[in-house]
Amino acid sequence: MKKLLLGAVMLLSFGAWAQKKAKLDPTAATKDAALNALNNSYEADKKTALQIWDFAEVGYKEVKSAALHVQHLRDAGFTVETGVADIPTAFVATYGSGSPVIGILAEYDALPGINQSASPERNPIAGKNAGHACGHHLFGTASVSAGIAIKELIASGKLKGTVKVYGSPAEEGGSGKVFLVRAGLFNDVDAVIHWHPDDVNAVTTTSALANKSAKFKFYGVSAHAAAAPDQGRSALDAVEAMNNMVNMMREHIPQETRIHYVITAGGKAPNVVPDFAEVYYYVRHPKRKDVVEIFDRVVKAAEGAALGTGTSMKYDIIGGTHDLLINKTLAEAMQTNLDKVGGVQYTEAEMAFAKKLQPTMVAPVDIATAAIVKPLTYINEGNSGSTDVGDVSYAKPTVGLRAATWVPGTAAHSWQAIASGGTEIGTKGMLVASKTMALTAIDLMSNPALLAKAVEEFKASIGDYKYKALLGDIKPALNYRD
Repeated sequence: MKKLLLGAVMLLSFGAWAQKKAKLDPTAATKDAALNALNNSYEADKKTALQIWDFAEVGYKEVKSAALHVQHLRDAGFTVETGVADIPTAFVATYGSGSPVIGILAEYDALPGINQSASPERNPIAGKNAGHACGHHLFGTASVSAGIAIKELIASGKLKGTVKVYGSPAEEGGSGKVFLVRAGLFNDVDAVIHWHPDDVNAVTTTSALANKSAKFKFYGVSAHAAAAPDQGRSALDAVEAMNNMVNMMREHIPQETRIHYVITAGGKAPNVVPDFAEVYYYVRHPKRKDVVEIFDRVVKAAEGAALGTGTSMKYDIIGGTHDLLINKTLAEAMQTNLDKVGGVQYTEAEMAFAKKLQPTMVAPVDIATAAIVKPLTYINEGNSGSTDVGDVSYAKPTVGLRAATWVPGTAAHSWQAIASGGTEIGTKGMLVASKTMALTAIDLMSNPALLAKAVEEFKASIGDYKYKALLGDIKPALNYRD
């Protein structure tokens, strides 16, 4: 009898606790359902992420990676439109109807010129010319998985509205999302969610640098470099002259500016005066207006180099992205969800991997930070990177996070990032991201006041600015990695 009474008391207590929890957070049961769904899909998501890690397809060439995501979304019941914005590997997947409409961004491009096995020691994979050194194999997979979790909640009647997953290629220099924004594909969206791999767990609260990039092509006259050098006009001389002028210009531009270049073509043999040479430039600055002005000065340097070397020059714009607008309303909501999800817990084997990898880093940090969620702090113009998410943030209220998919201390665009991303260290961080995005989408679809406040803040941030793509009206540079 005592046992029966005790059981009844416990049931009543649990029922009271559940009622109290539901009253404090009406979305608690819905969020628990999303978390369970994402836990259940983890093994399949891990398989997908590691497949795309192995594909390692560069910008606008992500044929197999995009197709895999599209297949999973269609199998889940989404309507998927492919080849959007004149990009063969871009897509928009839609499920549901009516408002609110929540967008989730997915990336999947790799970086050229770097690869690595899933090993804590430097071990390039023979014959491989690219690698996921920025973790976009995890990015796209987590976003698709979060989108499918939201779809299931809509299908079961737990949520009302529409979820859209945006397959956005070529983030690394190709400005893929800019073309999606320019094509009006976010016009009917109320808010957008994204994330990025990192070595910490934190809501994104720093802006990004605006960026404009181009390939400068010089055309000269070939000749025998010893027998008839006077008959030649070196395109490589023009590239070097341009680079020298730009390097001197660095003294006379705002100190926050970043300018980088690589010579992508410079001739084939020393005894032949090169009749073609090419240099690929990025210009970055916290303010989009300054980027445009400094880029125009770089163009003048190219024109001067051509004039001085007797060559001709033309340039092709490759990309152009806005700075990133931070929406504090959405950031605070996402922080609550990230705190709920927590960081990444390493197994003994993963700890051993991390300890072996860390000595190869320039600035290793405490491995324990992978398990910690950083508090919400705002730093104006604190980021030195660029992202085409910036243009999305000028179209709609946007919020993102970073999740610890890499061993703490790992630098982005490094072989160490590829190594971590090819292991369960990476996929565990991916799960943190998919859960946090799904919970945030639930908030936005369940709380009209939160969404209204975010929209109000967005409008105040934009002011009277009329969006205009920094890359102009060019078509996507589908072969910019060639």
